[in-house]
Amino acid sequence: QVQLVESGGGLVQAGGSLRLSCAASGRTFSSLAMGWFRQAPGKEREFVAAISRSGRSTSYTDSVKGRFTISRDNAKNTVYLQMNSLKSEDTALYYCAARGFGVSSWPDDYDYWGQGTQVTVSS
Repeated sequence: QVQLVESGGGLVQAGGSLRLSCAASGRTFSSLAMGWFRQAPGKEREFVAAISRSGRSTSYTDSVKGRFTISRDNAKNTVYLQMNSLKSEDTALYYCAARGFGVSSWPDDYDYWGQGTQVTVSS
């Protein structure tokens, strides 16, 4: 089994930055592809970014390309989401997820989920 714990969320003004972290325990972290998803009130859970086991392959939803960067440090069992130039529409509960295969944008492909960290962007 895998446990995931997100941190780093908070309240920030539009144009500001936040870095989210997701710490993993249990299964060997380097064997997991990792993803970030978000869910805003009244909306479906949405793919944000994903990264392969090695970190050499990444994927982003179009709305965050050029603003968000996903990365991982396998020695620290941690995946990050650096969020720059934040907009009010980025406001959501952000979830970290893991799977034992390649990167995916589909929530159902992921086997493990954290409890989420709230990001609120004021305008």
